[in-house]
Amino acid sequence: MTNKSDLLAELQLAVIEGDGERAKAAAQKCLEAGIAPTEAVEVGLRDGLRIVGEKFEKLELYLPDMIMAAEAGNEVMTVLEPAIGASDQQATSPGTVIVGAAKGDIHTIGKNILTMLLRLAGFQVHDLGEDVSATTFLEKARSLKADIIAISALMTSTMPCQREVINLLKDVKERDKYKVMVGGAPVTQQWADQIGADGYSETAAGAVTLALKLMSKK
Repeated sequence: MTNKSDLLAELQLAVIEGDGERAKAAAQKCLEAGIAPTEAVEVGLRDGLRIVGEKFEKLELYLPDMIMAAEAGNEVMTVLEPAIGASDQQATSPGTVIVGAAKGDIHTIGKNILTMLLRLAGFQVHDLGEDVSATTFLEKARSLKADIIAISALMTSTMPCQREVINLLKDVKERDKYKVMVGGAPVTQQWADQIGADGYSETAAGAVTLALKLMSKK
């Protein structure tokens, strides 16, 4: 019979190797063995992503490896999030972030890296994917009880969506409920100030530091 440490190690290894199907199956096995979903997140998923981050810094892994690990982590959360929701437990977390590429934008590499690094920092992260409308950002922020809305725009033509999200929050009188972070190649601090965003970062790592700072003020 496979013991708990073996199951968690298998989940962690699958995440490190970026094998989404294997990671998803390993997460399911953890639940079937009675392992708390929060423990699977913290020991299997989060520690696996932390190891990937460390290897990336040491140049032992590269950008495609990080992206694959982040995508494997997304697969794992499709299994573990419903289980966490059904239990009374919650993984320790500084906050909940929804991340998405602005309406009309299909660039996801930077967003995927941000998602992974936020998870490394312990955030509960919900990746909305690409081409996300202002209305969807609002609906998901409400339903997921988000603390932070992070919107990436990799083209100047999709930057207005970042302003649309903030204006929509104002229109429905919910601007104070969420911190809004913006980023992406054409985005600047000046733009962030102009649209009234709560923060901007040029890099994914900087965005994590910003997110932690914003949560400390909430």
